[in-house]
Amino acid sequence: MNDEFGLAYASVIESDLVLTELQDRTAKQCMLDGEDLREVWFAICRANNVPQARWHGQNKITKK
Repeated sequence: MNDEFGLAYASVIESDLVLTELQDRTAKQCMLDGEDLREVWFAICRANNVPQARWHGQNKITKK
């Protein structure tokens, strides 16, 4: 989240953004409830209109 939103705003999103598709819980609540982190991240991306091309990280270099 820090890569996409920056440290300060990522913290706000984690604690304040209510994710309707995850039973109206925040990301923080979902994590405490043991939800799959990947699904939480994808819900955050959808709620914030993050382009799907960036859902797996920005400019990540994969080693061969």
